[in-house]
This record gives sequence, structure tokens and C-alpha cells, in this order.
Amino acid sequence: MPATPRDAFRALLAGPGCVHPASVYDAATARIAADIGYECGILGGSVASAAVLAAPDLMVMTLTELAGLVRRITRAGPLPLLVDADHGFGNALSAARTVEELEAAGAAALTLEDTLLPQPFGESATRLVSLEEGLGKLRAALAARRDPALCVVARTGALSATTLEDALERARAYAAAGADGLFLTGVQDLAQLAALRAAVDIPLLVGGSREGLGDAATLAGLGVRVMLQGHHSFPAALRAVEETLRALRQGDAPAANDPALLRRALRAEDYAAAGRAFLQPSRPA
Repeated sequence: MPATPRDAFRALLAGPGCVHPASVYDAATARIAADIGYECGILGGSVASAAVLAAPDLMVMTLTELAGLVRRITRAGPLPLLVDADHGFGNALSAARTVEELEAAGAAALTLEDTLLPQPFGESATRLVSLEEGLGKLRAALAARRDPALCVVARTGALSATTLEDALERARAYAAAGADGLFLTGVQDLAQLAALRAAVDIPLLVGGSREGLGDAATLAGLGVRVMLQGHHSFPAALRAVEETLRALRQGDAPAANDPALLRRALRAEDYAAAGRAFLQPSRPA
């Protein structure tokens, strides 16, 4: 049994299977995911921006806000949390600071991408930073890590922004620099995954890809250890809130809630036990 959430996430990357992370955005959703049996959770950058700022994923969220959200999620339970750290909030020095803050906040792993962010003036197409800059940020991130159990995962969007050849070059360079894994977006087919698997011998994580790539066993055979299923939890929660508030506004009865789920997510019984132990007068033996 892994001793810490970071050890547990490293065990996932080192194992033979492929898991789907739960998309979480606060302490309660992380607890629900853990209770259901998810091996790990993921906090996407778009989800974090939506949950904290009610804003789209346009790099308007700060590192301080992200770290605060991560801290609230990780203190709620042992679910290993993979955090989308975007581009590290700036240059290589900013990427190092990002690692420091997210490590202190309890993240089990983080991804650092090579997308040019925020969007430059006068441009709309997705661009990547140079390989040299991407490597500099990754090396700074690895050097800033204090706990060797924290996973620093290099992320590239080359498959959708440039070419497969560029993706392969970046993958080899990031692996040689010491990345604990490679997070890929824009994967179109299994042939691309096979090419990347042949190029690097580090775990692959896949997100933002076409449906129908294959089942978990197929992906695991190509070195994929984590495969995202999208971020469905937050919009589902918004829909439930809107439906409830709309019904109440119109004088209708809202859909029935689940008191037992609420008590489990809030760990109400644990708090009740603590109250009996620490807030009640002690009785003589």
C-alpha cells in the first residue's frame, strides 16, 4: 500500500494498467471520487478557472488562486491529485515557483505544457514555445522540486499545433531531461501513440484526444497510464444547480436530493464522533 498520495500516483505510472482520473474541482468532489474508487483525480486548468472565477480558460487565473484550490482539495482526503499547471505561469523561473507552490499545496503530480500562453496580441492560432524554452522550463521545474515523489509531467500539444515529427523530437528531449511522464493532447489515432511509445520509455498520459482510440487494455499496451475522459463533473453540477434554482424560483418542488450523499461527502459522522469525544463532558471511569 503506497504511503502517500504521491507514492500512489507514482505507482500508477509504474504499473501495467491505464486508469481514468476523476475530474474534480473542490473538496467534496474529490471525496466523492475517492469513495467511488477512482485511483486519482485531475484538476484541469479550465475547470479551476471556472470553479474559482466563473471564467473561461484564458489564463486569467493566478498561481496563488490555483494553489489555494489545490490545497483545499488535497486536505480533504488521500485521492492523488494531478494538477494542470498550464505553462507554469510565465518563464522558467515562474515554472520553478509554480512547482514550489503546488508541491506545498499537496499536489501528487503536475503537468507543465509547451503552449505559448497567454495568447499573444494579434494571434488566434495555438502556438508552442521553442523546444529550447520548453526544456528550460522543464529543467527549472525539476530543479525546484523538493519532494522527489512529486511527479513533474511534461505536456506537449505538438500533435495538434505542429507535426508528429515535432512531437517526437519534443518527447525525446523532455524524457532525456528527466520528465516523469509525457502528457499528450491532440492524439488522433493509435499509430501516433505507437510512434511516441517507440520514441520514449516514460509513462504516457493522454487528454484532449479523439474518442475511439481504444479500450484501457489497448492503451495500456502502448504505455498509456492515464487517459482523460473529459471534464464532465463541473458542467453537470452547474446544470443541477440551475434546475434546482429555476424550480424554486417558479414555485415548483426541486428534484429530490440525497441527504446520505451529502453526509458522506461532508464526513458528517466523523465530525459527530469528534464532537462526542472532545465537546462532551468526560465521565469518570
